[in-house]
Formats: sequence, structure tokens, C-alpha cells
Amino acid sequence: MSERETMEFDVVIVGGGPAGLSAAIRLRQLAPEMSVCLVEKGSEIGAHIVSGAVIEPRAMSELFPDWQERGAPLETAVTEEHMLYLTPDRSYRVPMLEKVMPHMANHGNYISSLGEVCRWLAAQAEEMGIEIYPGFAAADVLIEHNRVVGIVTGDMGVGRDGKEGPGFQPGMELRAKYTLFAEGCRGSLSARVMEHYNLRKGVDPQTYGLGIKEVWEIPAEKHRPGLVQHSFGWPMDDRTYGGAWLYHFGKNLVSYGFVTGLDYENTWLSPFDEMQRVKLHPAFREHFEGGRRLVYGARALSEGGLQAIPRLTFPGGALIGDAAGFLNVPKIKGTHTAMKSGMLAAEAVVEASQRDRVEPASFTRLVKQSWLWDELRSARNIRPAFARWGAKGGALYSAIDSMLFRGRAPWTLHFRHGDNEVLKPAALSQPISYPKPDGKITFDRLSSVFLSATNHEEDQPVHLKVKNQSLWKTVNWDVFRSPESRYCPAGVYEVADAETDPRLVINAQNCVHCKTCDIKDPAQNIEWTTPEGSGGPNYPAGM
Repeated sequence: MSERETMEFDVVIVGGGPAGLSAAIRLRQLAPEMSVCLVEKGSEIGAHIVSGAVIEPRAMSELFPDWQERGAPLETAVTEEHMLYLTPDRSYRVPMLEKVMPHMANHGNYISSLGEVCRWLAAQAEEMGIEIYPGFAAADVLIEHNRVVGIVTGDMGVGRDGKEGPGFQPGMELRAKYTLFAEGCRGSLSARVMEHYNLRKGVDPQTYGLGIKEVWEIPAEKHRPGLVQHSFGWPMDDRTYGGAWLYHFGKNLVSYGFVTGLDYENTWLSPFDEMQRVKLHPAFREHFEGGRRLVYGARALSEGGLQAIPRLTFPGGALIGDAAGFLNVPKIKGTHTAMKSGMLAAEAVVEASQRDRVEPASFTRLVKQSWLWDELRSARNIRPAFARWGAKGGALYSAIDSMLFRGRAPWTLHFRHGDNEVLKPAALSQPISYPKPDGKITFDRLSSVFLSATNHEEDQPVHLKVKNQSLWKTVNWDVFRSPESRYCPAGVYEVADAETDPRLVINAQNCVHCKTCDIKDPAQNIEWTTPEGSGGPNYPAGM
């Protein structure tokens, strides 16, 4: 093994999303003398972020009060919003939820490309002297004397057999006094840190959603800039959490997607096919007819809220953004909360550095004193209510919680099970018949993955690990009939020789890094590991 190069910084940040970039910028604002390095596994900043998204500018205004003068790409203001309850062929406006629930209000928000927002933040960061290294995957955590002292980037040029190839380059050790993990949902290094320091002790199991998204270009005469439309109800049964969004933004662009709660029970459910068939509903189809699909992507979301947030700090660093679970689920927003968490972590790191403390422990206090904590606390019972009482009961509870208690109910609802624990056997689940793709409005997985520009070097080791193949046969196949072949939105998993000798085939090249397999596998027998840097999706600028 070649000797690793070592670089030293005051702070290393893992992840070039809103949380990591905001933390880096705030660090330099507070302490210009501190050396800050940020690594991002995507080929460039924004390469792994497909959008539009509705962005609340509150944190942006705190980070850069002059963001408009600086040209931040928040341009399409929300002008119109609808909450729809769907039946198989009709839709009903639910003005009570629109007016009563503050979480659903989008007045003052912007529909934007989150990838472009991150690219813009990265440009501001680089102007401030922050070193940004895209294409470098953080593959391991350096822990010495029980303190995190940095990370190791992944080796490049390792063959599928695990041996060094002719172009082999060892990863680098990036050492730091403090390391901030901003990997997003289900980050692999974040998970190692949580396990090592037992950061999840005493909190609810995290629950997740799978968000599958497309960006369309539609005829100019059909474009309604600023339109925000959300739906719940069909096609989910009453026990399954999920819903669609549709946003008009930019130049004739539409962001469409569907979130499926990964605590679903029916093993035959396919989040991808649910997302596709909603486009055929009259409330959505009119927006796509005459348009063309540009981009496709998918990503898991942390939906556990306040109850599932782990201890945030440890010797040598902290968890920020969706790595810690700061998504506001009923708002369906996490950009402003991620940015705020990064900014507060930066303040805690500067304080710890000035006082020569190993752990930036004040981060927890700063979070609990901020609007970020107040926001998540007021929303804490919404998602668990849907898990406990279903779609109709959850919606009713949400309205009551907002109207009578304004998010201050004297109780807290809890999640009892991990998402992998609730799947029912195939024999006890109702099969679902999905319409075949028409190639105009609805599509198959492989043509969708093509639009993500996903690429992994074919000769690199497979980054999706099945720990025990015999366990796959006896559990995944015999009991659940290979749920991974349905919940994966990229066609990574398929069963060969199903009638004679079933075996799992892994098409790792297709992986869009959504992490669903790592979450939903019933035996936790599938592990997502970090592929070679620059691998995965490459979403284009402007999307």
C-alpha cells in the first residue's frame, strides 16, 4: 500500500450541500484566520442535488443579508399554492390545511434549483479562501485517543478484485482539529460516528422517506411561475405515508416528485411506480402534456424530526444538516434548517477553538436556543401522527394540533420501529398492479436512470454489499419476494433464475445514491458503502 499524503486544517467538512457550505462560510466570517477544507463526493458541487425545491430564505438572509444584491439564485417567488386530497380520478382542495397549518404556508418562499444554490454558495466560499475538493469521497473516519481527528478520502484506481490497478492513487488523510459531517441523509461516516460514540442512545429510531424527482420543460403557455401544488391520499392506502409535489419555476421548468414513507408495510409496493402513475391523475397530467422530461433523481430523506435527532457533538466534531435529521417534514423543507444548523455549528467550533476545547459542545445549546429548534418542536407530532393513525387520521390530527395547540401540545408522539422492521411477508401483502409506462408521461427505471447521467467506473469494487447471500435467499426472497427489486428507484437489484434457483444480481453502475437499500432491507443485510469519488449521478447546472 502506498503511503498516504496528509493535509492539515483547522476544520474539515464532509459534504458540499447547504449545511456544509453554510458552515464553511460562517466559519470564515467569524474567524478568517481558520483554515477550512470541504470535500464533496460528487464530480462538482451540486452534481448530486436534483431540484427545484421550495426554499425558505430565512437562513440565507442571516448568512448573507445582501444575498439578493450578490445574485443568489432565488428568483421564482411562490405566487400560488394548493393542497389537494386525491381519489383515483378526482382531486379536492383542502383549504383548511392550507390556511390553518403554518407548516404548509409558502408565502415569501422561492422555487429554485437547489443545485444552483449550492453552486452559488460554493463560489462565495471559494472567494473567502475556503478550499473545496469535489470528486473526493470521504471513505473513513480518523479516530485517535477517542477523538475524531479527520477523515480519509477513498482510494482511486482499485480494481473490482480489490487490488491496486495501474492508475492507483491512495486516498489522502485530511486531518483537522474539528470535523463536521454534512453528508446528508444516512451518511456512511455519520453512521460510523453515531455508532462509535453511541449518539443515538435515548432517541427514537430514525424514519425515512424516499423522494423521487423529475424536472420537466413544458410549453411556455402552460407555465405558471410560482405555482406550488402538493397532494396526499391516492395512490397510497390509508396506512402508507406519501404524497406528490409540483412546482413551476425558472424558464418553463416544472419540478415534480413523490415522497413515499419508508415505513410502508406492503412488500409489493414500488415507490418508483407510485410516482409514475400519479402523473396520470387529472390533477397532474395536464402539467406534463406537451412537455419533455429533462432530469431524474432520487434521495432518501430523514423524517423522524425532533424525536430522532441524535446527540449532535462528540470529541472533535459534530453532525449537521440532514446527517443529523434536521428536515422539517410537514414543510417538506430542509434547506433553511440545514443551513442554520451549519451556521450554529460554525459558531460552536469557533468558541471551542478559542477556549481550546476538544468538543464543540455549545452547538447543542445554540440549536435549542434558536428558531430551528422551535420550528422542529412545533412540527414534532405531525409525521408520527400519520404513522399512528394513517393518512386521514394523521391529517385530522395535524389540523387539530395546529389550530388548538399551535404545535405546543403537552405530549410527544414517538416512532417505535425502524423502517426495516415493519414490512409484511409477501403472502400477507396485497399485490399491486401498476400501469405500463407510455413513454410520454410515464417511463421505466432504466430510461429514468439515463437522465441522471449516473456513472461509476465499471472496474471498481461493487459499493453495495450483501453481507450474507444465504440470508438474502431465506429472508428477502423466501419471505418478502425481493423487496429491493421494487423499492430501488434505479433498477440496481434484480432477481435472476427466479423460477429455478433465485439469486440476486446487483447492477451497481445504476446506483443514484438514494441509500434506500441501506435503510429498508428487512435484515439490514445490504450495506451502502462509498464508491470511488465522482461516481454516481451528475445532475446538470440549472436543474
